[in-house]
Amino acid sequence: MKIQNKKMVASILFVLISFVCVAQSTPPPPMPPPPPGLPVDGGIAIGLFVGIFIGVKKLLKR
Repeated sequence: MKIQNKKMVASILFVLISFVCVAQSTPPPPMPPPPPGLPVDGGIAIGLFVGIFIGVKKLLKR
């Protein structure tokens, strides 16, 4: 094989390898986890008892 042919083959391989490297993309980052839910069960019971307490207090004050 002549030196000119070896240079041509080396150049073609270099170009093909560079196309393969560019064609590979990185996957997107994973999605963040959803935010935690707020506890509702304890707040409703406390609010209900506070409301009853205030209502009874106002009724007894009259």
